[in-house]
Amino acid sequence: MILREPGVDDYPAIVGVWRSAVTATHDFLATEHFAEIERALPGDYLPNVTLTVAEHQGRIVGFSGVAENRLEMLFVHDDVRGTGVGTRLLDDAIERLEVTELDVNEQNPHAVEFYRRRGFEQVARSDLDGDGLPYPILTLALRR
Repeated sequence: MILREPGVDDYPAIVGVWRSAVTATHDFLATEHFAEIERALPGDYLPNVTLTVAEHQGRIVGFSGVAENRLEMLFVHDDVRGTGVGTRLLDDAIERLEVTELDVNEQNPHAVEFYRRRGFEQVARSDLDGDGLPYPILTLALRR
């Protein structure tokens, strides 16, 4: 597996990874919100973060997005979840991009536990997500 910076031509594969991951882990997300986010990814979200993709045998299987010291997104294709792709992306974001903070959906307990096992602890909670929707968000910070 290699980590690399993607180009705009990789956006369809990145959106495919997002779709697979969210379908598998975000059963709380309303269908209309899923569709809105999916439409906004290529134009509004992806260009505004430093992206890294995990590629295995020529296929993008995961990605992360970082802005300043915040991990804004980390998604792994459901086919490879639990194989170390997410850990590799997170380690890269911490080491290379100096990530110290992230938000995670409280209703995604597997992700919350993933980050806690890797040294993050809750420092804040919001009843609403960044778009003002009723999806509680936990802010986690890396313990040093």
